[in-house]
Amino acid sequence: MNIMHPVLRRLDLNLLLALDAIFRHGSVRRAAAELAVSNSALSHALSRLREALNDPLFYREGQRMVPSVYAMRLAPAIAPLLAELNNQLAPQAEFEPLTSQECFTIGITDYTASSVFPQLMNSLQQKGPGLSFDLRYLSSSLALNELLAGEIDLALGFSVPDGAAHPDVQEIDWLQDEYVVISRLQRDSLTLNEYLSARHLVVTPWNERQSVLDRQLARLGHQRQIAIKTPSMLSGPWIVAESELLMAIPRRAAERFLHSAGIRIFPLPFYAPPFTVKILSHQRSGKKNATDWLKRLLCAMEKS
Repeated sequence: MNIMHPVLRRLDLNLLLALDAIFRHGSVRRAAAELAVSNSALSHALSRLREALNDPLFYREGQRMVPSVYAMRLAPAIAPLLAELNNQLAPQAEFEPLTSQECFTIGITDYTASSVFPQLMNSLQQKGPGLSFDLRYLSSSLALNELLAGEIDLALGFSVPDGAAHPDVQEIDWLQDEYVVISRLQRDSLTLNEYLSARHLVVTPWNERQSVLDRQLARLGHQRQIAIKTPSMLSGPWIVAESELLMAIPRRAAERFLHSAGIRIFPLPFYAPPFTVKILSHQRSGKKNATDWLKRLLCAMEKS
């Protein structure tokens, strides 16, 4: 249970604007001019603040208002909070990608990073040359928490746990893909029996006990032999190319590795449903105009 501090209960937060302005200007007159109020109104606000905080806050020395020890500690702490609150409450300016230096913080996986960022960065050379990205590997639950806390701007490739959409999170079905199997070039067929008798390299990004495909195989009454579990798919194709191991990965990723890693692609020899990659964002993002623009660009890229 959140309990508001008793001082905040009785304090008009507008009075903090008076404290900040007087501290910066050292003058009631200049502070009143900045806040567009009369000198007497600001003096009254200062009296109320002194009573609420039980401190004189300012002493007059000649023409200047000198802060008390308490005000010297309090005012510098309040200033950035007021600035941030003003920034959050102010209407957002139109996003101008051609001139913006915005940095987007995005939750990703190996798959979503390799699927989207080559094309995205190419497109941004013309559409948003100053934009930058801070990419973070996050599980689905962490991505949701980070979105709700405002620590990331978007998440790619994550679904809300248990399929329950959070009311503050917007989900866009972005792209569809399916699993395929990659092997070394020398393999010329892949039946279900061959798949089950082979050994496998399995990607578990968040150190899951079972991957999505292992759960699907268990539903069908099968189990595969796992030789390697790894949190990243990036080394997998090169390991597969030099061994008898098989590796199931999304088709888009497999096709990117096809020529560079010297592998073959086979259809998955059992049924697993295709999956949808989502773009998740906070409904009240502090960068809503910017993130809306980026989401439109990502969706347009997928359709092209």
